[in-house]
Amino acid sequence: MSFKDHFSRQAADYDRYRPAYPPALLAHVAALAPGRDLALDVATGNGQAAIGLAGEFERVLASDASASQLARARPHPRVQYLRHTAERLPLRAAAVDALVAAQAAHWFDFPAFYAEARRVMKPGGIVALWTYERPQAGPDVDAAIDVFYRDVVGPYWPPERRHVEAAYRSLPFPLTETPAPPFSLTTDWTREDLMHYVGTWSAVDRYRTQTGRDPLPALASTLAALWPDGSARKLIWPIHLRLGRF
Repeated sequence: MSFKDHFSRQAADYDRYRPAYPPALLAHVAALAPGRDLALDVATGNGQAAIGLAGEFERVLASDASASQLARARPHPRVQYLRHTAERLPLRAAAVDALVAAQAAHWFDFPAFYAEARRVMKPGGIVALWTYERPQAGPDVDAAIDVFYRDVVGPYWPPERRHVEAAYRSLPFPLTETPAPPFSLTTDWTREDLMHYVGTWSAVDRYRTQTGRDPLPALASTLAALWPDGSARKLIWPIHLRLGRF
């Protein structure tokens, strides 16, 4: 099973330090579906989107190619986890009311994924692909994170990151598109929480692997001068969402 695995080694921190998706986003996707029988969460990771979808659909199939991620997937009576790639989905044709890929579609083999998505979707089924970039925590912290993102680990981002930076507007999208309203993730996090989240970045993992050094201590020192220990800040991640039907 071949896939671009940038997150298995960070599965534990990914489970704990990736923010949850807003219920309003998942409810909006469900409202666009032709029915509420079955949703498919592709590249589910630890199941964050799948658990939210379980509140909107009778059944949710949550697929991922990473055994490490699936080992930490959150159980739910309406969610069934399966180990499959996004390009080879374990469903019969015309079965799915809603297909989502949360913070994952930029890694896919687009022609193969869209061919499979077209096969498994019910007539009128909705496809929702979304991503988010760096959080907004205030001008001082944002500036420090921007320097780290661009100048320190910037050369270590996989090329697919360009689709995230383009707010998914560069993502191939061979569907009839439906306008998407704005949504955002929000958290109240300490500086330590933010540092753990940054540690889940694929570029940080590649930096460590390729240089043998850890880039996080220098960033932690910079942020410590801006953000007192133990105090929480509201962080906002704007979500970039694309919706469409075949």
